[in-house]
Amino acid sequence: MEEKQVYEQIGVAMTSRSYVEYEKMFMLQTDELIGKRVLDVSGGASSFTAEARQLGIEAEAVDPLYEKSPDAIAEYGRLEIERSTAKLSKLTDVYDWTFYGSVEQHRAGRIQALQRFVEDFSSAEGSARYHKAALPSLPFGAESFELVMCSHFLFLYEEQFDYAFHTGAVRELLRVCKPGGEVRIYPLMNFRTEEYSRLHDLILEFELAGFTVQKREASLPFLPNSQQYLSIKKEPSA
Repeated sequence: MEEKQVYEQIGVAMTSRSYVEYEKMFMLQTDELIGKRVLDVSGGASSFTAEARQLGIEAEAVDPLYEKSPDAIAEYGRLEIERSTAKLSKLTDVYDWTFYGSVEQHRAGRIQALQRFVEDFSSAEGSARYHKAALPSLPFGAESFELVMCSHFLFLYEEQFDYAFHTGAVRELLRVCKPGGEVRIYPLMNFRTEEYSRLHDLILEFELAGFTVQKREASLPFLPNSQQYLSIKKEPSA
């Protein structure tokens, strides 16, 4: 049997994704988010927060990366983009290029998102919306955000983080989510492009805790088995 081709990743990668990618990963409706407080957890050097702010969304991001200087993040980001591009170029048959078009266009989008991020991170307002911290502990008060998102961290790094870490991280995402709000996590798979092995257990655990948990359809065709995100809704206050 031919060995499955997988994206090899050591350690947690830093990524640079755009607002439109978030729209497709999490099925965002921009007009419904205007004026609302939204958190991007483990956002890396993505331009989501910068672009969302320009659209009138009260977006913030949190990542341990933000302890670095803008120049250091820019340099690290460029290196990460080159590494990931080299890996992707060897796996072109594995992915669906409908959205990105080609490896080179994928690279160009990452560079553009990184540049937008660095510009915003360097701005006078940057320190107020980019927070240095890592799951499972976030530096926000309870019930602070209408929408909390986490992409390409939970589930994806299944081999590095155990089930206890995942449940603790999800509890923390829910803690900072307002009643009536929602936590969304994407994708639901690990680097072997297989669904997170404890996903059923995690869904059941949070359903029993009183949350509404659903797998919902995403619309970013690229990674195999990445057609869904996890929606965890927090009931409104009585």
